[in-house]
Amino acid sequence: MDAAAATLARQPGSVDRLVRLAAADMGGVDRLITDRMQSDVPVIPALAEHLIAAGGKRLRPLLTVAAARLAGSDNEHCLKLAAAVEFIHTATLLHDDVVDGSQLRRGKVAAHLIWGAAQSVLVGDFLFARAFELMVETDSMRALQILAQASRVIAEGEVLQLMRSHDLNLSQAVYLEIIAAKTAELFAAAAEAGAVSAGVDAEKSKALRDYGMSLGLAFQLADDALDYGGATETLGKNAGDDFREGKATLPLLLAISRSGPREADFWERAIGRREQTEADFRRARELIIGTGALDATLDLAAEYADKAKAALAVFPANDWRESLESLADFAVSRRA
Repeated sequence: MDAAAATLARQPGSVDRLVRLAAADMGGVDRLITDRMQSDVPVIPALAEHLIAAGGKRLRPLLTVAAARLAGSDNEHCLKLAAAVEFIHTATLLHDDVVDGSQLRRGKVAAHLIWGAAQSVLVGDFLFARAFELMVETDSMRALQILAQASRVIAEGEVLQLMRSHDLNLSQAVYLEIIAAKTAELFAAAAEAGAVSAGVDAEKSKALRDYGMSLGLAFQLADDALDYGGATETLGKNAGDDFREGKATLPLLLAISRSGPREADFWERAIGRREQTEADFRRARELIIGTGALDATLDLAAEYADKAKAALAVFPANDWRESLESLADFAVSRRA
């Protein structure tokens, strides 16, 4: 069984429709990204391009564009905000990989293993700076406030996760607080900034923020499940990385809470002390599936996907809204 198999009964969803709908806008965003990651210091564009050109779905900048268009924008103000969102996201990935000691990112060797931790962190700082330059150029103090606040919240989430990442007694509520800050906040800010660039009222900009927040939570919870139910060749990272790093993600926390005394020593050794053998990931995966923790995580992800779709009810039905609804379903049904 894998994590994706558990979602077969659900609406599969797709990102493809939204990608096609936003293709022209995203072409403009990609040109901005390529232009603004350049520098006279050669290692900066080389390192940035290693990660940015590795692909990824560009979901966060796509959200900014889609939110702006759904909200009625007919100009290009959202493109610079979308590029800024992608730079913020890339910067956080560079920093995360150094902190976590990750080996792979988007199917490629992590940048810090090629250029070193110091250069990865500093190029991340460069991309943050570029993001803020782009925000200033939009002349929207509200959009600047949204993305600046998101940058601060993400940093807080990273620190909180670092402090509690190996805590086997972490509650579900605190875990959701961590991923809301670390992951979902940028989804929320990306969508809200797009709405603000379109000049919509507070109700509609809040609706798009709520959509982004719920979508981000659904994506992260699905990622948590995929680490135990996916395959390395489709994930773009090593399956089981969260386990090997001793990260207390929701499937693990639920499995621990549902395990008996016999398994307590296993969890304490493998996660608490990180004294792992080759066979430990297989055993952890069996326990996570056997206790229903994997299904429970995916069920919660599906609840957030439904909340995301419900938030869009304030907008009239059209191609943009339907594509964003399909994206919410995709968040749970995807295999990578």
